[in-house]
Amino acid sequence: MNAWNQQGGQPPYDPYHPNQPYHPNHPYGPQPLPRPAPRVGVFRRVWRAVGPIAVGRTVFRPSRPGRVDDPVVARMQRIRTAVGLAAVVWVMISYRLVASVGDFADDRVHQTWINVLVLAVTFPVVVGALIGAARPPARRELLRRAARPFGSVVAIIAAVALFPAAVLTGLLDGRFATGPATTVITVLVALLMIVWVLPFVVYGAGMSLVHVFRTADVHETVPPVLALVLVWEMALIDLFTGAYEGAPGTVRILLLLGAPLSVTAVALWELRRLRVGYGLTLRAALMR
Repeated sequence: MNAWNQQGGQPPYDPYHPNQPYHPNHPYGPQPLPRPAPRVGVFRRVWRAVGPIAVGRTVFRPSRPGRVDDPVVARMQRIRTAVGLAAVVWVMISYRLVASVGDFADDRVHQTWINVLVLAVTFPVVVGALIGAARPPARRELLRRAARPFGSVVAIIAAVALFPAAVLTGLLDGRFATGPATTVITVLVALLMIVWVLPFVVYGAGMSLVHVFRTADVHETVPPVLALVLVWEMALIDLFTGAYEGAPGTVRILLLLGAPLSVTAVALWELRRLRVGYGLTLRAALMR
């Protein structure tokens, strides 16, 4: 008597395929159970919920329902950024415009902060002009949508302002650590700024530039328009501040014009892709 006869002439029950007979050598026979999900500790769950990167994603990434998010455009922007950074690295190393890797990193960090500050000033001007040019029904909707992008501007500026405020008030120098309780508070505040605020600021600065202060929440055509204005503003700042001094004249011109021209080309291509592929135009957003 075989195993089937022992079960009333029926093949053994297969929990993975209950409607199919069991065959030991069948390629779709019983499979091992999936591994249980690893247990996540309370601290890690809290960190994933309120950590600087998690909060940064909420604050600095666009999240408007129904927003068009084109992966091809995002890929093109990443390629342009990588090529531009590689060109700057090559020129600075080839012509010894920086003494060390640390100097180059400091220069890039400084340039990033300047970009963020200029963008923070440009954002309300450009978005305000677009809202002012819109017809009243669209004006109210665009103004409502601009609340979260404006909040991201306030968030990055407030986070950065904490560091000079801590230095000017003497908090980091221990001026308020006059007793055990105040000493503990001072240490906790310093740790909070290093462990949470600093990563939030670094991540927020990068996301603010990538997503142009999440202005896609206002309308999909606003980020390329704002990027156009920003990149030509930065080109003028580099021109008047003597950026890339020490490089040959032709190379310096290429560096000064390379970024604005490439960003302009990508922005115009993005606007055309939005118009042709999705029917989104700036004029339609303004109801003009």
